[in-house]
Amino acid sequence: MTDLPAASVPTAPQGDWLGSPYLRFSRDGSFAHLVVDRPEARNALTNAMYFGIRYASKRVDSETELDGLLITGTGDVFIPGGDLGRRTPDSWMDFSVLGGDALPFDTLRQSVKPVVCAVNGICQGGGFMIALCSDVAVAAESATFRVPELFRGIADLYYAQMLPRIVGPIRTRDLMFTGRTLTAREAVDWGLIARVVPDEELLDTATEVLRQCATTAPDARLQTKRVLDAHMGLYDRIGMAASIRGPEFVEGWQAFSERRAPEWVSPDLRRPGRL
Repeated sequence: MTDLPAASVPTAPQGDWLGSPYLRFSRDGSFAHLVVDRPEARNALTNAMYFGIRYASKRVDSETELDGLLITGTGDVFIPGGDLGRRTPDSWMDFSVLGGDALPFDTLRQSVKPVVCAVNGICQGGGFMIALCSDVAVAAESATFRVPELFRGIADLYYAQMLPRIVGPIRTRDLMFTGRTLTAREAVDWGLIARVVPDEELLDTATEVLRQCATTAPDARLQTKRVLDAHMGLYDRIGMAASIRGPEFVEGWQAFSERRAPEWVSPDLRRPGRL
């Protein structure tokens, strides 16, 4: 295993170092484990963390001695989405030059080796998309799921593309327009995740699912993934990029950081705290 750089010196991914002190990459036999570990920010992903997850999937694909990747979080949070953009100890480059290419979603959809998510708690925003783009997502009974992007001023056209193909347009509108929170049982009933298990059985079950996936024929599995990927289709990347550059995104994240309702919410509809 490659020696990890000091957390105080931001550096790009190299070897088993994923470019962020908030991501832990380890090996357990022929499987790689990636743990999102940023409890002081409730596991919110920095740009470097998003890129590190992408890098981890590519690294597993490239190593013959690795057969699959398991992704999980710490405590009662899987991944709540992205960070608010504060400068962090893993800011080793200006990710604006990469844009969407820094994100792991398409890479997970195209991964050669199987990727299993063990969803241990709160799962929303980019974290929920990571679970949707993995091969199998197993959730603890205490896990919850939410799509809050419209409350942040983001026209998340990736969700708008994926969700109707998974749960249909009626439930997609319910999830995206109301920001409702689903329990793990509801998420599995809707077909958003594959399995739900008692919290104490999560890692063992997810590891067994990964083992089962890894014993399938690699080329046949990849061809099956190709058809499934085509079914999901491509989202409007230009439209979503324009949304993230727009004024609603700026106001949405400002309101989130200030724990208030955005200005587009009518005064009589506002409630204390963030949406």
